[in-house]
This record gives sequence, C-alpha cells and structure tokens, in this order.
Amino acid sequence: MLGSYGGLNTGDEAILTCVLTCLRARRPQARLVVLSRDAEHTRAHQPLADEAPAWEGVAHRKLLETLSGLDLLVLGGGGILYDGEARRYLRLVRAAQLGGVRTFAYAVGAGPLHEPDDREAVRTVLSAMDEVVVRDEESRLVLEEAGLERDVTVTADPALLLPPEPFTAQMMAQEGVPAGARLVGMSVREPGRAAEHLNEGDYHALLAGVADFLARRLDARVLFVPMERQDVRHAHAVLSKMAAPDRSRTLNGAYSPGQILGLMRHLDLVVGMRLHFLIFAALAGLPVLPLPYAGKVFDFARRLGAPMLVGVAREQSGLLLAELDRLWDEFPQRRPELLARVRDLQDLARETGVRCGALLDGLHSHTGGAPDPVRVRPLLAVDKT
Repeated sequence: MLGSYGGLNTGDEAILTCVLTCLRARRPQARLVVLSRDAEHTRAHQPLADEAPAWEGVAHRKLLETLSGLDLLVLGGGGILYDGEARRYLRLVRAAQLGGVRTFAYAVGAGPLHEPDDREAVRTVLSAMDEVVVRDEESRLVLEEAGLERDVTVTADPALLLPPEPFTAQMMAQEGVPAGARLVGMSVREPGRAAEHLNEGDYHALLAGVADFLARRLDARVLFVPMERQDVRHAHAVLSKMAAPDRSRTLNGAYSPGQILGLMRHLDLVVGMRLHFLIFAALAGLPVLPLPYAGKVFDFARRLGAPMLVGVAREQSGLLLAELDRLWDEFPQRRPELLARVRDLQDLARETGVRCGALLDGLHSHTGGAPDPVRVRPLLAVDKT
C-alpha cells in the first residue's frame, strides 16, 4: 500500500486501517507491506501491516528492490492526487508497473490538478493501472478534466467502514470536559491549496462567532477536535476570538482514529472542515454541518443530504447560523434518512474491496492456487515522469 501514511493525518490512518482490514480478510496469508512516510509510526500503530518500509528520503535502488517483490501495489485511498504531490506517488506506481507489478487505485481522491507535470503523470500512470476507483464524483471529474481517458469507478471513502473504539468518561474528564454538558464538536484546518482564497483572520472570526452562537443557543460546550497537528493552531486562533472562550476546549491527547470515532458518542452536533471528522460524525448519526472549503467536502455533504453552503466566508455568517438553527430543530426527523444514506455509502465503500479482491483472485488463479507470493521480474528502469 502506498499513501500518505505515517500518523500525519487521522483520516489517512483511518483509511489505512480499513484497507488493511479488507485485504487481510480476503487474503489471510498475504504479506501486507505499507510504504510509509513515518515507518516507525506505522509499525507501532498498524498491527495488520507485516512490513512498513519508509519511502521518503530513501535510496532509489532500495525502493526498487521493495517494489520488485510485490504482486500488487495498492495506491491510496485518500486525497493524494493533487498539485505537487501526485507526481511523487505516481513515480513509484510507474516504477512498479514497469517491473510487471499489478496496480490498483483504492478509492483515491483527486484535485486540485492544474500543474502540467502532475496532469501528465495522472494521464500516463493511471491509464496503465489495472483499475482506478475514486471515492467521489468530484475526483472523477478532476481526472477527466486532466485528460484521463479510461473507465473510472466511483465508490466511497474507505474510512466509512471504521469500527469505533471506546472513548471513556475518564478520558473525557482527563480532557477537562465536564460530565453531562451538551457538547458540540468543531473541526478547523488551514486553508491549504484547496482553499487558498480563504482569509485566515476572517474565517477564524466567523468560526468564533459560530462557536459563541452554539454555546448560547444550545447552552453547550464546544470541543475542538484536531485531525492533524497544525489544526491545534487554528483551533486556538478561533478560541482566541470567541466572546466566551471559557466554554471551549481543544482536545489535547493523541488518539487513534477508532477512538476519535468513539468520541462522537459524547457529542450532540458537529461543525467541521475536515472530511473524516464529518465522516465520523455521520457514522455516529449526529447532526452534521459541513464547511465545504474543498470539493471533497461539498461532495460528501451532497451525498449525505447535509446542508451545502457554498464556502467559508465571513459574509456568510447569517446564513451559517440560520442553517445551524434549522439543522438542530429538524434533525430528529432527518436522522433516519441520514442513517440510510450512511449505510448506502458504506455499501459503496465495500465495493472497492470487492473490486480489489477480484484482482487478487486473478493473481491467485495465475499461480494455480499456490499460497506463496509470485515473483516478478526485477525493476530495471523508471519512467522519470
């Protein structure tokens, strides 16, 4: 498996856990290798991975040796095909292809894709993959606009299949959250390439206004939940602009994706920018207000039937607060539909595993049912695109 793995993002780690679980269920005897951006973290936190070699800052010949021992290279899932990053991942996929290794894109996300080198890498490498599966319609359209001319299957994010782990009352107390309080979860992040138009000060002020409104309207506490390390800075920036900062806290501990999903049972409503924070909330059956800074969040909101705001801007304050009011008041009637939509998305997420399993079955049949890995020819060349 090749992706943005190594503890940098809770959502990516959730994806990795779910894909490894799927592969292990279909091939109990397979040797699962995760190419990691932080090999030590992956070895410590992903028990289903048999090996976790690093791939960043590693000699090219050593990477080729690792790739040459594979029967299948699984790219993704998650949002890895975007400007500045797509070519880095696809260079390894291309090397595997040239060595005779089969390749499968596992519910990847794409976009934005404007840089010529990244677009060329997408066209060249994805055209040669055994199958390309993306997690949303937005990603399919991005690949199509980049010039990819092949069938692309749309399913759903693998993290929709994550099982929860306990997040106990004691853990809540250690985080300083008072027992019995109504609790709203918030997720904020940096604008990043997907939303470079956002003015940080304006959107921090907007979210501070939202947090104050929820504290008053629902007599609630607000809990900021970081999904990446840098989210903490943005949470503190929002908190510093609140009129009632004493009614807010930032989650400080280091938790697994399953524990963050388990945390959701303590919340009453969520507002967020991070896609997987919203996915976890939907899995828990909570009222969800996405703040769509990027197409992937907008697409998820549409599929969930959640309110779809155009973006995150200070002038939208009134609209945002009105949507929150409506969401809170109408959610008891909306909840059955939300849960039904989540089940449909989970079925789509399972379809990715079925498709990857069919490719594995084909590899297995070519060996006459032999359980040992197939040896492939050594990798002798790399396409520099």
